[in-house]
Amino acid sequence: MNFNEINVRREIVTALNESGICTPTTIQEKVIPLIMDGKDVIGISKTGSGKTAAFAIPILEKVSIEKHIQTLIVVPTRELAVQISKEIRKFGRYLNCCVTAVYGGVSIYNQIQDIKKSNIVVGTPGRLLDHINRGTMDLSRLNFVILDEADKMVSMGFIEDIELILNNTPKNRITLLFGATISNEIDALKRKYMKNPVIVKTEQHVQEAFLEQFYYNVDHRNKFSLLVHLLKKERMHKIIVFCSTRSTVEVIARNLRLNGINADMIHGKLSQNRRLKVIENFNRGATNILIASSVAARGLDIKCISHVINYDLSKDPQEYVHRIGRTARAGERGRAITLISDRDHENFRNVLSRYDVKVHLLPQEDFPRLSLYINTKGNGHFAGRGRMQRARHYGSFNGNSDNFKRGYSHNTAHAHRPSFR
Repeated sequence: MNFNEINVRREIVTALNESGICTPTTIQEKVIPLIMDGKDVIGISKTGSGKTAAFAIPILEKVSIEKHIQTLIVVPTRELAVQISKEIRKFGRYLNCCVTAVYGGVSIYNQIQDIKKSNIVVGTPGRLLDHINRGTMDLSRLNFVILDEADKMVSMGFIEDIELILNNTPKNRITLLFGATISNEIDALKRKYMKNPVIVKTEQHVQEAFLEQFYYNVDHRNKFSLLVHLLKKERMHKIIVFCSTRSTVEVIARNLRLNGINADMIHGKLSQNRRLKVIENFNRGATNILIASSVAARGLDIKCISHVINYDLSKDPQEYVHRIGRTARAGERGRAITLISDRDHENFRNVLSRYDVKVHLLPQEDFPRLSLYINTKGNGHFAGRGRMQRARHYGSFNGNSDNFKRGYSHNTAHAHRPSFR
């Protein structure tokens, strides 16, 4: 199937082809005709499935040349607002359409001027409410409202902001909601603000044929040493190393540079300009290793990732799926490696109980133990001594195994090691 077969106009098809998009993905094939028929839609699909084009194409089909806001797209992060606005401009390059990205951390006054001539506004909840409260954004003639990464916005505490925004839009709008899961909060939004929505679900996880998942079980004191060993040993094109906290991101990035490994970092406390610069440098190959908090798991325009390494795990099981979804995209192969210490076992058990993922044990390896420099309030100290260590393993983790789900053997000297027998 191609885009002509689902009645996409010639100007948009030309722009898509020039962007290397010739055939619709599963989510696009299912969702585009529904939106063009005026249906409210809930699209549930994995990261990298082509959700942006799935809603961008039909709203561009419906856009008119009149200079008023016809579509509002609400997203959780500034980076995603920038990314989606760029994608829509690219797809609509042969149409007379104006797209504005609206987010905090920059001057609101320039946005006020841009909004006046916009057909499509993409923004974060807080800054959108600023404009609504100031009266600088007229939503009275809105045709579409799109909530992208809706589950992420809910988890970030934006549910009340979303409701306030929706309450300021026309009742006859078309409402589209995209995300990875339907939580209780999203179900409530569906009942309150959507009209008989059609729910479209596509494959939630990357196919095993394209994504290989592995783990090492290692003492938490030796994690950094193993990470350095892997970065130097593995043949990797582009790597994202995920950490669960901003402080860990900073410590790991700093220590990698101290060990002669060129790595950049990204997390939510960096300035907007700095974050965009980091992404730009990573995409153009100035560095091929990015140490990231969960801010990079979803919504960032980062392409061609060959490896994802989970330095530690989030308490939210969904985060694992989003992290590994940064690789093995658009038919490319990828590899995800998780470094599991005693502190990660419970979190990983939660992943396995919720998702059908298979993670294969990697064999023991010898590697030198390195010192880890910890900077606290301007003072620093080293943790660890230089010596050879062996990565240890205790069993095989997979979605069908009961070994991991049995928990810990609290009556032994190894209270934080899982029992696999």
